[in-house]
Amino acid sequence: MSNQISRRNLLAVGAAFAVAGAFPVNGLAATKEKAKVYFTKDINGEGLLKAYAQISQNLTGKIAVKVHTGEPKGPNIIPPEMVKPLMARIPNGAIVECNVLYSGPRYTTEGHRKVVAENGWTFCPVDILDADGDADLPISGGKWLKKVAVGKHLLDYDSLLVLTHFKGHTMGGFGGSLKNIAIGCASGKTGKEQLHREGSNLWAGGPRFMERMVEGGKAITSHFGTRIAYINVLRNMSIDCDCVGVSAAAPVAPDLGILASTDILAVDKASVDMVYALPEAQKRDLVERIESRSGLHQLEYMKTLGMGNDQYELINL
Repeated sequence: MSNQISRRNLLAVGAAFAVAGAFPVNGLAATKEKAKVYFTKDINGEGLLKAYAQISQNLTGKIAVKVHTGEPKGPNIIPPEMVKPLMARIPNGAIVECNVLYSGPRYTTEGHRKVVAENGWTFCPVDILDADGDADLPISGGKWLKKVAVGKHLLDYDSLLVLTHFKGHTMGGFGGSLKNIAIGCASGKTGKEQLHREGSNLWAGGPRFMERMVEGGKAITSHFGTRIAYINVLRNMSIDCDCVGVSAAAPVAPDLGILASTDILAVDKASVDMVYALPEAQKRDLVERIESRSGLHQLEYMKTLGMGNDQYELINL
């Protein structure tokens, strides 16, 4: 399926539901079984707890919570104070991160820990997963990769909650749950380069980058099996990733709410659908960012690899 066709499907759905005064339930023909995606307009600690309650049944044991904790003073990250009540609900949990591939304070574990503290993530344990190196996870059915290096500490956890600030992304078009685990759990020195590099080009983008990123995400979802769940926070949706920090473009799209699911494809598809259902002036910048980077191919390739269901039922909380 081309990006053009995908866009047409999304726009048609958005138009239909704009008339109906509701968000789209799914972008393609109905099927007998749909994934459940839970939605609340409450973008606060209480809303986060409501969403978590719907998708946390299989999260047991030692739980990793993957959050993008941001560059120094990052203006658009999920507010730490919003996450604090959630972490209090997860007694055996820790926020987890990996070091980055680009130069900056988060390139080293020491510098990364300073930024984590500076940004206010001081109310619970924060584990830099690749502080002691990396470990390989296999990728089943990958076209480009057979394994990816993740932060070694990831193997210490029984379950994974993927708590994502949904926004645009310089290379990915959009950053949802898939990007959060694929790039976010890949080790800074090895895994992130495996996903980004294409031949001699370290920062190759386009459809093949999307496929490598999806393959990296599949390594994580396969590792945790049913012990993984996803929450996307549609707030401060700049066209830029939180990696950009204070230089990120100001958001034009309005805050929409929180989406949660145990299906990674469904939660990212629902997030994209909500953006495409916005009025033209509000969605234009994000849509341009998504389509100019072949971002919709994330959804297409996740479906190809059997990572989830793009047919979903939206359930209001």
